[in-house]
Amino acid sequence: MALHSKSFRIVFAAFLAFAMTMGLQSAVAEDVAHAVSGVVKSVDKDSKTFVVKAADGTEHTFKWTESTTVKGAKDTGKGVEAGSVDTAKGTEKASVDSYLGAKKGATVTVKYTEKAGEKTAIGIKDASKATAKAVAD
Repeated sequence: MALHSKSFRIVFAAFLAFAMTMGLQSAVAEDVAHAVSGVVKSVDKDSKTFVVKAADGTEHTFKWTESTTVKGAKDTGKGVEAGSVDTAKGTEKASVDSYLGAKKGATVTVKYTEKAGEKTAIGIKDASKATAKAVAD
């Protein structure tokens, strides 16, 4: 009888470990970062969203937060916040609001996470030295 309960505990512990591993993998899989490059087509400051049209024609809508970063924003003019230099990369940073307002039509690369179908921008990098042609409607 003692052997039976010991076997049961081992099987139960193995099952519990397996279940925890699967749960952890699911949680980590949701935080995988993706990237897409394209042209900023529209910006909605009220809803804090912007649309990027990729080279293949697909449009991606992203939400930004206070923690979203912008890099390569040297030519955003007054939108660049004072003292906002990323010394590790040697690029200036701007607030997302001011950057996107000034960069409609710019080519960007957006690093994002996706949860429940909503794409949240982690970082936006200006992928062009000059503003790209505005996206045709």
